[in-house]
Amino acid sequence: MKKRTLLVDLDPQGNATMGSGVDKHGVDASIYHVLVERTPVRRALQRVPEGDFDVLPANGDLTAAEVELMDLAQRERRLREALAEVSDDYDYILIDCPPSLNLLTLNGLVAAHGVVIAMQCEYFALEGLSALVDTIRRIAASVNPDLRIEGILRTMYDPRNSLTNEVSAQLHQHFGEAVYRTVVPRNVRLAEAPSHGVPAMYYDRGSRGARAYMALAGEILRREEKQRQAMPRVLT
Repeated sequence: MKKRTLLVDLDPQGNATMGSGVDKHGVDASIYHVLVERTPVRRALQRVPEGDFDVLPANGDLTAAEVELMDLAQRERRLREALAEVSDDYDYILIDCPPSLNLLTLNGLVAAHGVVIAMQCEYFALEGLSALVDTIRRIAASVNPDLRIEGILRTMYDPRNSLTNEVSAQLHQHFGEAVYRTVVPRNVRLAEAPSHGVPAMYYDRGSRGARAYMALAGEILRREEKQRQAMPRVLT
C-alpha cells in the first residue's frame, strides 16, 4: 500500500522477526535492549531484505525482559517512550504482541493507539476475547486514553464449519461494525511462508491468504479515512 511501516516484534519467540526474513540470532541489538537498556530504536532497526519495511527484532533475550522490567520505573511506558523518537518516520507502526496478558503486552497496549484482535472462530478464543477487551478498557481508563479496538479479524476461517459460523455470528452481535468484513481463510501458502523466511505477500502474492491480507490492509485504510472525515472541524 506504499505506506512507511515499522513492525515491532514484542514476542520472545521472535516469529515476526524470522517470518520477515531477519535472523533473530544474528542481531546485535533487539527490542530487549530498547526496553531494558534504553538503546535507541534506530540502532536496533533491521531493514527487511524481501520487503519495503523495517523490523524491530525480538529473540529469546526478551524472555528475561519481563523480570528485569519489574523493578524499573515507568516500566509499562518503556516502549511508548522508545517509539516516540521514530514515530514521525512511519505512517504505521505495527506491534506484534505475545499471546498472553503480561508486562510485554501491557507495554504494547500503552504504546498503541488501536488494537487489531486476530482470533479463530472457536469457543475458547471467544472466552479469551472477553478478558482482552476488559484489559483494553482498563488501560484506556487509566494510562492510555487514546487506546481503542480498531477491529476484530477472523483468521483460519472455514465457513463450512458450523462452530465457525456460530462464533462469527456472536462476534457480529456483540461488536457490530468492529468486526472486519475481511476474513483470512485457512491457507497452506500462509503456513509455508515463515519456513522460507519471507512474508506471505512476497512468497505467493496470488494466494488466497495473501489476497485476504491485502484486502484487510485496504479495509483498515478505508476505515481510517472514514474516521478522519467524520472528525469535527475545530475553527479558531
